[in-house]
Amino acid sequence: MSELDMSSQLDPELVEALEAFAELTGEGLNLYDIPATRVVHSEMFKASVSELEPIADVTCEIRSVPGPGDVPDVPVWVYRPSDAPEMLPALLWIHGGGYVLGGAEEDDFAEKYFSVTARCVVVSVDYRLAPEHPFPAPIEDCYTALKWLATNCDELRVDSSRIAIGGASSGGGLAAELALLARDRGEVDIMFQMLIYPMIDDRNVVPAGEGVLDTFVWTRESNRLGWMSYLGSLYGREDVPHHAAVFRATDLSGLPPVHIPIGALDLFLNENMEYAKRLMEAGVPTELHVYPGGYHGFDGFAPNADVSRRFGQDRDSALMRAFGR
Repeated sequence: MSELDMSSQLDPELVEALEAFAELTGEGLNLYDIPATRVVHSEMFKASVSELEPIADVTCEIRSVPGPGDVPDVPVWVYRPSDAPEMLPALLWIHGGGYVLGGAEEDDFAEKYFSVTARCVVVSVDYRLAPEHPFPAPIEDCYTALKWLATNCDELRVDSSRIAIGGASSGGGLAAELALLARDRGEVDIMFQMLIYPMIDDRNVVPAGEGVLDTFVWTRESNRLGWMSYLGSLYGREDVPHHAAVFRATDLSGLPPVHIPIGALDLFLNENMEYAKRLMEAGVPTELHVYPGGYHGFDGFAPNADVSRRFGQDRDSALMRAFGR
């Protein structure tokens, strides 16, 4: 397939947003200058929600969760519908950004949206970023937040039997890692995973070139640099632990049900499809949705496109079913 053929498969409603992304970023995210790209990434997220209707009737409180030992405290953003005094299910949300970008604040709209739409408490983890803090710092921050949520259900007015986890891109990758870590440590029960186009295979770093197409938004080079930053000294080794890259896992039994949505033009398509297949073979209830014409993050870049609306409806329905809505 040529690059022209790949472009011809784009959903027409997603083209304008892709062109705006290229103009804003200068043809792509530059992970050779991560501090500058973090600024661009933040501006991009603000622009993507600027035309959306603000979400009211939800409270937000920023808390600080003590880390174990001499590990720094973990900031979490706690959202709750304003008119909900009763015990609610909870979603631990993990933001994306290739393990090197983003923060809980950038996902504020999504966190409010999930809280109101699924009528749940949302706890968003502002985990430490690579390359300053490579594995295991980010996943341990997520686990610290999950354990805090599970042990403070009464204070947070959360139903301890209905705790879900989720995230997008690297946030989906961390959520998948977290599900394995929680299973293996046996301290917290998770009832559902919402893995939105998750970044899970550190070996999916074949460079673009003749016969190997690059992808839109999140390129092969971005993926290589993201994994290199996250894994640090582990990068390129065959003994990368499955808690760092879940595609390495050989035993997926005993994991909670999973919902995986992804665009057909996303770099992560093959790894997501293969991971869904392995989950099903391991007896894990798994729902995989592939959206024709969609590139990485298309639902955020063009939220009003028809394909993005279908993506959101399927995602929300899966979460609400998991919560028994």
